[in-house]
Amino acid sequence: MSARDEAGPGRPGTARRELVYAVLLGVAGAGLSMWAVTRAWVVELAPRPAPLPPVRVARTGVQLLPWLPALALVTLAGWGAVLATRGRVRRLLGGVLTGLAVAVAVGGGYGLLAGFSGEVSRQWPLLCLLGGGCAAAAGVLTAARGDRWSVMGARYERSAGAVTGPVPGRSTSDAWDALDRGADPTDD
Repeated sequence: MSARDEAGPGRPGTARRELVYAVLLGVAGAGLSMWAVTRAWVVELAPRPAPLPPVRVARTGVQLLPWLPALALVTLAGWGAVLATRGRVRRLLGGVLTGLAVAVAVGGGYGLLAGFSGEVSRQWPLLCLLGGGCAAAAGVLTAARGDRWSVMGARYERSAGAVTGPVPGRSTSDAWDALDRGADPTDD
């Protein structure tokens, strides 16, 4: 490790890494939950008249808990919003995403513990629970440290001491120089 990597949490590289890890963990968790909820959680046997064998009816997590994929999808989309926000709004969004992810995990836990009739497949609710837990952990990290992370497009924003107002001269190089100073060359 270099000296820069060994630096504490105040370093820009560490904050950027935390942002990347949190977003990747949140997206992976929400995506895993989305995928697991579409798998068959229960297979029921429906009886038919005498010479015919019973019919196997597979029920997915979507059919058993119709609210669960909507929450997982909102959680998944929320991680894009984490990239586009900053400061207190990002921390608040982290709290909201934590709540949504916990609800997804609760849905997976319900699927594990509920007494569904038929042959129950436990791996899909378990994966939904695991995905919700990962997204919740990422949400907690975002709520706790999100205001310290870098923001999208911050290097293109005007600095506090930028010169504003009309630009003297009309040559192309003067306009480019004005842009470099942070002034708007079209402002007269």
